This record gives sequence, C-alpha cells and structure tokens, in this order.
Amino acid sequence: MTLDTVPYPHDLTDGVLSLRAHRMTDAPLLAEAVRESVATVGRWQDWCTADYDNAAAESWIGLCRQTWLLGDSFEMLIVDANTDAILGGMGVNHLNREQRFANLGYWVRESAQGTGIAGHCGRLAARFAFETVGVSRLEIVAAHDNVASRKTAERIGGKFEGILRNRLVVNNISVDAAMYSLIPDDLP
Repeated sequence: MTLDTVPYPHDLTDGVLSLRAHRMTDAPLLAEAVRESVATVGRWQDWCTADYDNAAAESWIGLCRQTWLLGDSFEMLIVDANTDAILGGMGVNHLNREQRFANLGYWVRESAQGTGIAGHCGRLAARFAFETVGVSRLEIVAAHDNVASRKTAERIGGKFEGILRNRLVVNNISVDAAMYSLIPDDLP
C-alpha cells in the first residue's frame, strides 16, 4: 500500500451520483442531512443526533480533511452528480496497512433511503479503495439487527463471513455484528 498522499477523487461518478471530498462550505447542509436522519441513521450511529449543528459538521469536515492528508481515512460525501445535493456519506477507514485491508462504512439521509444509493456508491468506493488506496480487502461491519445496512453490504458485493460477538457499540451497548468482506474479484 502506498504511503503517498491519496489525491481527492474527481472521477468517482456515474453521472447520476458522485462521491467527493468534504468542503468546509458543506457544513450547514451536512448538519441538515444528519438531523433529518436521526430516526433511522441515529438508531445505529451515535453521532447522528437531533442537536448535530454546523459546529459539529465543521469539526467532522476538518477531521476528514486531516485524516485524508495523513492517509488514515478517506471519508467522502455521497452527492447528486447534477445538483451536488448531499445524500449521505461513505468512507474507507480503519486502514490496516500491514495486512492491506480497511473498513467500508456508509449512511444515507432519510429522504434518500431505499433508493439503492449506498449500494451503488459502495461499488464506486470499493473500486477507489482497491485501485487508489491499495487495499486488497474491504470489510463491512453492520449491527446484526441493521437489516438495511446488511442488505446494502450484499448489494455492494460483500460476502457474509459470520456474526462477531459484541463487535460494535450502539447507544453505549455492545451488540453483535455481521461481517461482510469484499475483494477485488468480487466487483463486476
């Protein structure tokens, strides 16, 4: 895996959806998307709260930019390719450089859920992870009861590997998680 700085993506698009790096100007619209999604995303992600504000979004964006430059994490926004409307987020994170694997995480704002966005963009992100970041394995870890996220992992091409006991903490409670993996040969 290369240790050089990975450039921000400019070509992760199909003309309808795009994955792109965060911009500081995204903060108000990101905060709005998060607050809209408390009932669904907030059930599984502790950071998704009703009081998520511009300051929280700015802090997250700053962290995303820093970890990208350090090569530690590659967090992107899912946006409409024509309007640049924020539809969610996707990240290649928790890199293990020695063993060349990483985690693939995602969320979709409530008003865009159920449209296949995460599955579609997950394949774009996987290709980026394999071809640009240089990993040879992606892992998708979803709470055992998070059926929507598990179905998305399968749509991306992830292969179910098993249930991991107490693998995630959701709302301060340890929960079992489903492990999916994806390798370059799994992509169409």
